[in-house]
Amino acid sequence: MREDKSPEVCVVIAAKDAADTIGRAIASALREPEVAEVVVVDDGSSDGTAAAASACDDRSGRLAIVRLDQNLGPSGARNRAIEVSRAPLIAVLDADDFFFPGRFAAMIRETDWDMIADNIGFIHHDPSQPIEPDRFHARTRSLSIRDFVDGNISRRGRQRGEIGFLKPVMRRAFLETHGLRYDEALRLGEDYDLYLRALICGARYKVIDHCGYAAVVRPNSLSGRHRTEDLRRLFQAERKIRLSSPQLSPADRAVILRHERHIKARHDLRLALDVKAREGMSGVVRHLLARPDAVPAVVSGVLSDKLEARRAAGPVEPPVPVGKLRYLLPGVPVAQK
Repeated sequence: MREDKSPEVCVVIAAKDAADTIGRAIASALREPEVAEVVVVDDGSSDGTAAAASACDDRSGRLAIVRLDQNLGPSGARNRAIEVSRAPLIAVLDADDFFFPGRFAAMIRETDWDMIADNIGFIHHDPSQPIEPDRFHARTRSLSIRDFVDGNISRRGRQRGEIGFLKPVMRRAFLETHGLRYDEALRLGEDYDLYLRALICGARYKVIDHCGYAAVVRPNSLSGRHRTEDLRRLFQAERKIRLSSPQLSPADRAVILRHERHIKARHDLRLALDVKAREGMSGVVRHLLARPDAVPAVVSGVLSDKLEARRAAGPVEPPVPVGKLRYLLPGVPVAQK
């Protein structure tokens, strides 16, 4: 049982043009008694993000705002926040998401972890409406490298639910011991990259069936508009990890290679579509003749996209009801009293 109840969590918020949502995010973090610091990094915003963040100051001395003149991306902004903060536990919060009340208490009660994550509730409607997550049976599980990597391979025809969406609390001491920071060359998959490197360094990653993180689903989300270059950097970073980690078991190396190929296939398809937009079908043919290894990924991707388009033209799935959440992790809710 943990006896020390002093605040020990630093909440890191990287914010770019988030004036409309940053207030809700900050308020949800400052509400938690375990939070010792909230560090907002205004990552080169062109709107009133910094002013909106300052307006949320509760005068407790816990809110710090760092302004960057040049946009560094989420990796660079989070690294800056980690650099200026001191609390022993680090939690990342996206500027347009928020915490449900009581998020950290259940996590900090757990022992024997270097990273610990809880369930995520996806909100598909106006998040200003009151909503309370289901309560789940108390259950914890540990993620191995294979569990984590395999859980990040998306399957076509299914709603996205990669484990990489989870937002674990991380022990600063573990990051410092192993020299771990976000890879600032990445603007896609930076969380996956950091957590994978931590697992390879021996991190104990636990997941609990408590739901404390609210992710607001946005139709214009950047995650749905990956640049070709971002995909290239991600699979190259993963290849570097695989080739430079001799401690990996053959099974771990195999699942990382599978994920690497999955990301490269997405890159190859995206690159072919870029060529088509610039040069038409004749350009695509020339492009593929020069890169025959990309042909299977492109053909498979185009066929899959057409199949999904036909499915989308069929009966529409009912929307998530207002006041309900879609959860990332399967669980068994406890009946509400």
